[in-house]
Amino acid sequence: MTEGRALKGLQRGSQEALSWFIERYTPYVSTVIYNIIGGVMTRADVEEVASDVFFALWNHAAALKPDSVRGWLGAVARNQAKNKFRQAGNTLPLDDEILLLEEDSLEAEMERQELRERVQRAVLDMPWPERELFLRFYYYGQTVTEIAAEMEMNLSTVKTRLRRGRERLKRSLTDLNDEGGGYEA
Repeated sequence: MTEGRALKGLQRGSQEALSWFIERYTPYVSTVIYNIIGGVMTRADVEEVASDVFFALWNHAAALKPDSVRGWLGAVARNQAKNKFRQAGNTLPLDDEILLLEEDSLEAEMERQELRERVQRAVLDMPWPERELFLRFYYYGQTVTEIAAEMEMNLSTVKTRLRRGRERLKRSLTDLNDEGGGYEA
């Protein structure tokens, strides 16, 4: 079954079509959700949010177009995961084991967090459309073909701008390293 045919079936209320989307996109949706809440919530929470995402797909199928479902699912998964995280607030319990971290692992985690922040700043400092392309490809997991279609750009233009974005990111991180940031690009 193609995505277009499955979407038409979903729009007609076909549970078989919904199953097709669930089988095809659960790993992607779960990864997006896990990257946001997986470090502080249980696997059951991730599965609950994934279920909410596919329920939203069922309810909003009429508004979707073929070849845009993956990007839409990614956006809904991120929003649902962030909402779940906010709902938890500061009431998340601390496990005693978390408090017994080794100094090396804590230091390494702090370095990773600092690097993540530097990469995020560098990406957000990119000019549009490189930033938009970069986020769609690397964060949202869209294919070059999907990006080209949604942004109404030539496929080779998308590839070229992604390459430029990677070069810009590398230069930016190398500049930070030269300033004493201590990271290699």
